[in-house]
Amino acid sequence: MIALASERGLQVRLMGGLAFHACCPDWTARINRSGRDLDLATRTRDRKAVAELLVANGYTPDKQYNALYGHKQLYFVDVPHQRPVDLLVDNLEMCHKFSFMHRLDVSETTLPPADLLLSKLQVVKINRKDVLDILALLSEYPFADDDGGGKAISLRRITEFTSSDWGWWRTTTGNLDKLIPFLDHDLAEGELDFGRPARQDVRAQVPALRAAIDAAPKSARWKIRARAGDHMSWYELPEEVGHG
Repeated sequence: MIALASERGLQVRLMGGLAFHACCPDWTARINRSGRDLDLATRTRDRKAVAELLVANGYTPDKQYNALYGHKQLYFVDVPHQRPVDLLVDNLEMCHKFSFMHRLDVSETTLPPADLLLSKLQVVKINRKDVLDILALLSEYPFADDDGGGKAISLRRITEFTSSDWGWWRTTTGNLDKLIPFLDHDLAEGELDFGRPARQDVRAQVPALRAAIDAAPKSARWKIRARAGDHMSWYELPEEVGHG
């Protein structure tokens, strides 16, 4: 679907769980994971054409849902395989929000590694799959100031959010602080197996990212919000919407 869209001058990129598989193709635990939904990202100018392309290739739209929410998210089903397809437009809006509309040309197949990492670090009620996705990405991709053409995790992109929005900082650092204890006590055999040594030392990557986030200068808005701390809610809980 990404290749077909590209042939037509449309920008579509993979996000969600399968994007981590695409970025870490040797990660055997991810390959064997069930529930392989498709999560795609596009931009407003391509939304209508991408939706038409999905329908033309056998994906059935949820017409009621798409009529209500199609300005920001569309839903389809690959009926023969019972595979849901979410098409997000311009932004990811869950516990926190970030725009990817200007990031679709960084990598050829997926959102850039930094954006994939942000998509997991922003989850307040983080689960085991989310933690493993984060650890796999940190095991395979180095940090850099920029995206390195999709071959690195941009620290500038991460701190763009954690230095301007205290809520982003609070959720991100809270999740980072869970990673080393998970490695020490909860990681099961084979869950981070790449069939070879990992390219990065994940136990060094986690504190390095935390240090970069803490060292980055914070905005005035960040400092004002920090005074209230956890006494005020700093996130949204995504609303579950049913599909026809």
